[in-house]
Amino acid sequence: MRGRAISTREALRRHPWAIGLMEARSKPGPASIALHEAVLKTLREAGFSLAETVHAYSVQDAYIYGFALQERALPASLETPEGGAEVAARQMSRAVADAYPYTFEMVAGHIAASGYDFTAEFEFGLDLILDGLQRRLDAG
Repeated sequence: MRGRAISTREALRRHPWAIGLMEARSKPGPASIALHEAVLKTLREAGFSLAETVHAYSVQDAYIYGFALQERALPASLETPEGGAEVAARQMSRAVADAYPYTFEMVAGHIAASGYDFTAEFEFGLDLILDGLQRRLDAG
């Protein structure tokens, strides 16, 4: 599941135009159906009930596609401290700092200092989802 999520995100980074098309076709092709089947098989054979399989599949897809959309919308320059500092300088003013101190802290303090590592953030969220699914599976 982890490998599938990471490879899907990587494909969407290479082909951002595909985000809206991947699940929108009324007649998916054999490769799309085979991918769905492999994911469903993995979940069912791991011991998830049918209902839990639907939940697990849905939450992971929502996370992958949602993250890909967010990543596409955010400037790539955030990935470096220099670019993060540039974005922070453009977006953050004293008025913003006073009105939105936590947003200011994140952008001006964290992103400007160390950048925003899209891959690390994606994998952090993915691990939360997979850990939660494992706990549900273990709980029976």
